[in-house]
Amino acid sequence: MLTSELYTEESLIQQLKLHDEQAFNYLYDNYSKSLFGIIYQIIPTQEIAEDVVQQVFIKIWKNIDSFEPSKGRLYTWMLNITRNQAIDYTRSKDFNRQGQTIAITKNVYNTESNTAAIRDTGFKKILEQLPVEKRKLIELSYFLGYTQEEISKIMDIPLGTVKTRLRNTLIDLRKMMNLKST
Repeated sequence: MLTSELYTEESLIQQLKLHDEQAFNYLYDNYSKSLFGIIYQIIPTQEIAEDVVQQVFIKIWKNIDSFEPSKGRLYTWMLNITRNQAIDYTRSKDFNRQGQTIAITKNVYNTESNTAAIRDTGFKKILEQLPVEKRKLIELSYFLGYTQEEISKIMDIPLGTVKTRLRNTLIDLRKMMNLKST
């Protein structure tokens, strides 16, 4: 169901906090495909990824009151929920019991595969502006779900360096996103 009403981010947040179903339908209609792409990159089984999308939107609905616009954009908040929900699922007993543990390492350096999931988010062009090493940090951390310790081992750099570079990369991305949204 596509809703015809358009929302600004602020009005959408206000309506969502009032638990307005039309606003929630708008949110789902406009963001479910891009969030599915993120999930599918972590869980490459369509049925499971679709279930996780539903779990993500339930979590968004239940936790919208915890969203604070001063801390970031709504989409970024939703991406974090999405990523965490997908990673949590891969660590669950159900996922491991089904023998569907993902061999992520085969895709670590395949940037074409990694960025395919974010093609619909409008974020790809911004990521492409980053140097390869910074882009790889974002992909490993946010799209493939590696911990900073795991990234340190994969990239063969000290943990402190990973933390600093990741923090600086996120600051750079935030600046780039603000320039794009103005």
